[in-house]
Amino acid sequence: MCRYAESTYKVHYVCVACRKTHKYAWDGADHPCPSCRLPMTYAGHDFAAPRRGNDSGWAAVAAVLGAGLKYEGFETCGCGREPKARPRTRAQARRWRAGREDQEAP
Repeated sequence: MCRYAESTYKVHYVCVACRKTHKYAWDGADHPCPSCRLPMTYAGHDFAAPRRGNDSGWAAVAAVLGAGLKYEGFETCGCGREPKARPRTRAQARRWRAGREDQEAP
């Protein structure tokens, strides 16, 4: 039985500009940032925010979310366990982006 089908889980939404995160029930709606009122970005079930003063960590979060990836440690239904590595610093984000571009090139 799918673990996400049995109950409603809240997911993380992020405003990278304000460095704020909030959890809302996933409903497909736009959730505005309480500070700047811009739409927050859906970050996934397993997002762990860096501290507000961690510039390198927030740069990595911006790179991951900007590439269209989410912080999901499970399959979308929640049944399979396949953790995916995400960069935690600006240097890791640069290496991750460089490796990703190499994979996409013909």
